[in-house]
Amino acid sequence: MSVTLFLLLATLCVSGAKGEDRKDAQTAGHVSVVIVGGTGDLAKKYLWQGFFSLYVDNVGKGNTFSFICGGLSPADGATPVFFEILKGLSCSEDVSQERCALLKDQFMRLSQYRQLKTLEQYQDLDKHIEQELSQEGMTEAGRLFYLSVPAFAYADIAEKINSSCRPKSGAWLRVVLEKPFGHDLRSAQVLTSQLESSLKDEEMFRIDHYLGKQAVAKILPFRMDNRRFLDPIWNKHHIERVEIVVKETLDVKGRIAYYDQYGAIRDMLQNHGTEIMTLLTMRLPKNQSSSEEILQNKLQILSSLQPLGKNQAVVGQYQTYNSEVQQELNKTTDYLSFTPTFAAVLAYVDEARYEGVPILLISGKKLDERVGYARILFKNDVFCVQNHHSVHCKPKQIVFHFGHGSLGYPAILVSKNLFKPVLEDGGWKEVKEQADVSVLGLPLSDYHVLSPAEPREAYSELISHIFAGRKNNFIRAESLLASWGLWTPVLGSLADTFPRVYPGGAENGAVLDVYVKGNELRYYTEVTIINNEATDGAAASGFQVMQGKFRRAEMVSAWAEELVERLAQDMQEAAEAAVRDGGVFHLALSGGSTPLALFHRLSHYHSSFPWRETHIWMVDERCVPLSEPDSNFHTLHEHLLRHLRIPYYNIHPMPVQINQRLCVEEDGGALLYEKEVNKLVNGSSFHFVLLGVGYDGHTASLFPGNKVEVNGESLVALTESPNKPHQRMSLTFGAINRAHMVALLVMGKGKHETITQLSRVKDQPEKWPITGVKPVSGRLVWYIDNDALLG
Repeated sequence: MSVTLFLLLATLCVSGAKGEDRKDAQTAGHVSVVIVGGTGDLAKKYLWQGFFSLYVDNVGKGNTFSFICGGLSPADGATPVFFEILKGLSCSEDVSQERCALLKDQFMRLSQYRQLKTLEQYQDLDKHIEQELSQEGMTEAGRLFYLSVPAFAYADIAEKINSSCRPKSGAWLRVVLEKPFGHDLRSAQVLTSQLESSLKDEEMFRIDHYLGKQAVAKILPFRMDNRRFLDPIWNKHHIERVEIVVKETLDVKGRIAYYDQYGAIRDMLQNHGTEIMTLLTMRLPKNQSSSEEILQNKLQILSSLQPLGKNQAVVGQYQTYNSEVQQELNKTTDYLSFTPTFAAVLAYVDEARYEGVPILLISGKKLDERVGYARILFKNDVFCVQNHHSVHCKPKQIVFHFGHGSLGYPAILVSKNLFKPVLEDGGWKEVKEQADVSVLGLPLSDYHVLSPAEPREAYSELISHIFAGRKNNFIRAESLLASWGLWTPVLGSLADTFPRVYPGGAENGAVLDVYVKGNELRYYTEVTIINNEATDGAAASGFQVMQGKFRRAEMVSAWAEELVERLAQDMQEAAEAAVRDGGVFHLALSGGSTPLALFHRLSHYHSSFPWRETHIWMVDERCVPLSEPDSNFHTLHEHLLRHLRIPYYNIHPMPVQINQRLCVEEDGGALLYEKEVNKLVNGSSFHFVLLGVGYDGHTASLFPGNKVEVNGESLVALTESPNKPHQRMSLTFGAINRAHMVALLVMGKGKHETITQLSRVKDQPEKWPITGVKPVSGRLVWYIDNDALLG
C-alpha cells in the first residue's frame, strides 16, 4: 500500500470523516521529521512521545508525515532498538484504547531507522525523501531535524544538512538544537558563528525545555491579563524579593562525564533560570505574538542586570560526588573536582523599577525534595496585634509552580490577600477542590489556584510550537550571547572555589541556607554538618573541631571547610597579636593548591585582618617567570593578593629571575632574599609560616635527597625538585624553624596514606623532609582535615 493511500485511509478511520478531497489533504504538504540521535536517552524519554503527540494532534488536518530515527549505528542492529522505543508510546486520557492502538500502528508504519554518519548518508536521506515525495505525488511542506546529540557535533551536522538535505521549492527547514549552547561566552560565540555559516536564524530552534513547562509559558500571559492588579505593585516599593528555585533529589550518577564539565550554574541557572528571570522582569510586550518585540525586551533586561561576581554566589557539592567522579571518569583517589552540584546566585536589575530588589537563583542536586518554582514575595505592611492567623498578616506572594513537590502539578498560585487572578486565553481553570497541603508557607486554601485544564509535557508543547514555526519560547542567538556575557565572569571567578560539602537529602538541614547582605550572598551558617561515609550513612550529630597530638606536636582536625576557617582565625589572632606587640606581622606562605581554600577564606571573610601591617613572604618558588601560571607567586596574587588592600612594598616575591636568567646561582638570588629577610624581619623570625606536605613527605621545596642542612645557617637556598620545573628556591629548615608559629596544612583523602606513614616514621629529614620541621622556640601545629586523617 502506498504511503499516501495509507495516510488517507488512516485519516478516514481515525477521524471518522465521511469523505475527504485527496487534493485538499495534500495542500498543507508532507513533513519529514528526522531525530538525529534518535535512540539516545532524551529521545527515549521525551522526543518520540512528543512527536507522537504531534502526529495524533494533526491527524486529519491536512499534513502527512514520515519519521526517521537517525543514529551512528548500522540499521540492522539499531532498528529493533528503535521500534522497542516506539512500543512504549502512549496517548492522552481522552483517547480510547482502540484509537490509540490504531494511531500507534500508523505511527510505526511511518517510521524508520537510518544510519546518519557520513555526508553520503545524508545525501541518501535527501534522495529517499525526494523519491518518496515523487512516488506519492506529495507536495513538501518542510523538514524538521532534531539534533539530540552532543553540542560539539552541531556544526558538522548542520553543514551536512545545509549541503545535502535542504528541501526544494520553498518548503521550510527547521533545525532544533538542545542545550548546552556553549561553555562560556567565547565558546558560545564560536558555536553561533559555525551554525550561522550553515543555517539561517529563522531555521534554528534552540530549545530550553523549561520554556515549554506550562507554568513558565504562562508567566507573560498572566502578567498581561492581570495588569490592572500588577502594575501598581510590580516594583521596588512592593516586591521584597524574587526567587527562582529548582531542587532535585537525585544525584548525577551516570551523567558525570557531562555534568563535571558544566556543574549547577551552567546546567540550570545560565539557561533555565535566566530565561525565567527575564520573563518575570522584562517590560511587557505590546504584542505577545511578536517574537521580535519579546526578544528586544529580554535583551533590554539582560543589559540592565548588574555584573555578577564571586561575592554574588555560593556553591556546594554533595559529599559523594568526588568518589562518583573518580569512579566514572577513572580518576585516582586523590583527584579533586571543584564542580558545584549546588549554586545560589544573587542578581539585581539596575533599573529604577527594580532598584534594590534581590533576585535569587538557586538550583541543586541531592536536596530534600524535587520541586521547581518562581516566587514573587511582596512586602506586607500589615501588623496583626492579636489574630496572627488572619489572612492579612500572612505572606503575600505569587508562585509559578512548575510541578512536582507537595502540589504535584503545574499551577499559578496567588495569595488571597493580593487579588483574584484571571487568565483570558483559556486552557487553564481555577482549582476548587484543594488538597490539604502547604506551598511555601501557606496552606493551599490561602491561595487562588489556577492550573492547566489539560496537563502537557514540556517537550510535547515545544514540539508543537516548532511545527507551527512559533519562536517565542526558544532561545535566540542575541539572548544566548547576552546571557553568557552575564554568567561567564562569575563562572571564571568561582573556578577555583572549594564548594561547601553537604551530605544530601534531609540531612542537609540548614547547611545550604543563604542570606543577602547588601549586594553579597553568603551562607547563613558557618558550620557544616555532613555525613561521614565511614559511619555507614549515619549523620554526624554536629560540627566539631578536634584537638589532639600528631608526631608529638599540636593537631587540629575537622572537615575541610571548618578546618580552613579555624586556620584563618588562628592566623588572624597571630597577626593581631604581632601588630599589637610590634606594629608588624611577617607571614610566609607556601605554594601549591592546598592553601587555595584558605586564601579564599582570608580574602572574603576576614575584612578586619590587619593587612596594612602585614608583610607577605614566599616560603618557596618555582624557577619560572612570576607572571606565568606555574609560579607560586602568580597563584598567590590571583587568589589572595589582588583581593586585598595591602601596600605593594609589603609584598616580597622571591627573586628567581635576575639578568633575564632563572635561578642561576652566580646571580645570587637566594642571597638577595636572605638579606631582605634579615633586614626587615626581627631576628629573621617570621611570625607565621604556612607549609604543606607532599605525597613524598616534602615540604616547601625541600625534597627527599636534597642536601639542605637541617641545622644550617642559611635562610634561603636553591633546590632541586623531581617534578617539573625542577629548579626551585626555598626557605631552609633554618629559616622555618626560627618562626614563632609553623602551621602544617594537610587536606584530602589522597593524603591519608602520607599521614599514616608519617605517624609511624622517625625523624628522617633526608627521607621525609617534613620531619625536619621542628621550631626551636615556636609552636608547630598540624591542621589535618578528616579526609586526610581518616581516609
